[in-house]
Amino acid sequence: AERSGRDVKDIKLIAVTKTIDVNRIKEAVDAGLRIFGENRVQEAQKKITSCELRVTSGKIEWHFIGHLQTNKAKYVVQLFDMIHSIDSTALAEEINKQAAKINKIQDALIEVKLSEEETKHGVPENELMKLLESTRDIKNLNILGLMTIPPFFEDAEKTRPYFKRLRELRNEAVKNGFNLPELSMGMSHDFEIAIEEGATMVRIGTAIFGERK
Repeated sequence: AERSGRDVKDIKLIAVTKTIDVNRIKEAVDAGLRIFGENRVQEAQKKITSCELRVTSGKIEWHFIGHLQTNKAKYVVQLFDMIHSIDSTALAEEINKQAAKINKIQDALIEVKLSEEETKHGVPENELMKLLESTRDIKNLNILGLMTIPPFFEDAEKTRPYFKRLRELRNEAVKNGFNLPELSMGMSHDFEIAIEEGATMVRIGTAIFGERK
């Protein structure tokens, strides 16, 4: 943050707790972490319900950062404060419908696919504006920004063009009247580059909890 002239307060650290048990999450809360990211609905459900974690100083936020199928939208809306992986109008509409049922405005990000890898999800960049337009008047869904996962490179510097492109896409959307303050990009091995390129949220697992078993 210092290197890029950013204020540390502008960058949210999401501790990724996939495969991490409740006791270690409690330790992370005691150490001051407040935002946790989960990839799978079932695994998260057990943690979130047991992890009202009896926090005295500030609320815990849960972010869904995995690929989301439409049929799981109901559970994700009930459990999570923010969803990082909207990638279609159909999913946006289903989340809106489920959020309306429980009188909730669901915060979310649109996941953009910037690499050719088949394993990556997200809306192709040439369809992003169309997806944003389709969510403009949806009442129970609040799109706050964009997310991407670049390919893995041993040399983290090679991720820079992907992060830069996401920032450019956000800036183009802002010129078209969208309010998108958040850029969720960067993980344990490349978060420094992501922050230099404008990330407001970084998703860190290994660098906090160590290698997963």
